Amino acid sequence: VVRVVAASTSAPANQDSLGTIIMEYAGRTTLHHVIYGTGCLQGKGEDDGGACGKAPLSIAESLGYSSEIVTGLVFLHSQCIVHL
Repeated sequence: VVRVVAASTSAPANQDSLGTIIMEYAGRTTLHHVIYGTGCLQGKGEDDGGACGKAPLSIAESLGYSSEIVTGLVFLHSQCIVHL
């Protein structure tokens, strides 16, 4: 989950665009790494078994993230935007 830095619905007249969202850099960790607490990319010599030093998400945390994702998708669909 990353923070939105800025957003705009404006686009140059010659572009068919809905706008731009600028988000903070999330690093090399993926959502899969956050959910399961495994497989993050590490530098040489930093082997902790692929667990990144973090435990997998609890059921409550997983449900919280899932609920936020579904809420976002419902909003996008209400705006006739399809997420592929």
